[in-house]
Amino acid sequence: MRPGPPDWRPGASRLAVETRARLLSDIRSWFSQRDVLEVETPVLSRAGNSDPNIRSMSLESPARRYLRTSPEYSMKRLLAAGFGDIFELGRVFRAEEKGRFHNPEFTLLEWYRCGWNYLELAAEVTELIRCCGKGQFDGWPVQRWTYHDMFIAQTGLDPFQCTEADLADAAAERGIRAGALSHPEWLDLILSEVIEPNLPGETITVIHDFLPEQAALARIRPDNPPVAERFEVYLGQLELANGYQELTDANEQQARFEKETKTRQARGEEKAPIDLNLLSAMRHGLPECSGVALGVDRLLMALLKLEHVDAVLAFSADRA
Repeated sequence: MRPGPPDWRPGASRLAVETRARLLSDIRSWFSQRDVLEVETPVLSRAGNSDPNIRSMSLESPARRYLRTSPEYSMKRLLAAGFGDIFELGRVFRAEEKGRFHNPEFTLLEWYRCGWNYLELAAEVTELIRCCGKGQFDGWPVQRWTYHDMFIAQTGLDPFQCTEADLADAAAERGIRAGALSHPEWLDLILSEVIEPNLPGETITVIHDFLPEQAALARIRPDNPPVAERFEVYLGQLELANGYQELTDANEQQARFEKETKTRQARGEEKAPIDLNLLSAMRHGLPECSGVALGVDRLLMALLKLEHVDAVLAFSADRA
């Protein structure tokens, strides 16, 4: 039997498309009122993302270029050039498995505040969410937890002290089994499978101060124990935003890039070229700043109370 013709129709309703247009307009107005400059940075770059947990897409013609997984590196070059507070609203690409909350091409809002600390920025994220969700999210309470306290409250384990075996046992007790995972990989698995599903509904939750090995591009504060100055924001159980007190030390950033590259190589994965332009900009001088990335498609899902990202995309990867 011959297959039928492809379904050419959009996956999103007209209401979803109209709501997206209003949301993008509201976001731009919100930043304009706060004198935050909108910028556009390249979608294609010579460098890829070295984070072993993120897979970049690339094009081969005429020379290899990587589709951005975030505008972060280019935006930091603008910060180093003295542009001040900036935001970008645009498409990014990640070669992740498609799922309920994931499409390989998606809309990301990223912004940076010079002279702000990461907890001030986390508070601004909640303001933006409430503004965009007037009549829906503006009455939701905000709860703030350190990663340490949230992990203990939900699992009884201290994430800074427990071993991989402790985490594997805690996961198995809850019916979660996995192969050989590193300590940070176990933590991420338990966060997604145990902690996130138990976050309260109709609440904005901010989790902050992660383990140093979860720092990514965040600064590490030398507490006892040291913590990564990083936060995540959830709408109910939906992870929406991820922010940092940005690392400004170019040598430390280069060391992290090189460590990530070694992790990729140990896994037999492709080595992504390091962004030398970013390192040069940081050596010139990245101002003290905090930055955050927010998933616009997920925010739209929450606004419309939809269960699958395909319902807010005119054409998802399956229809493109």
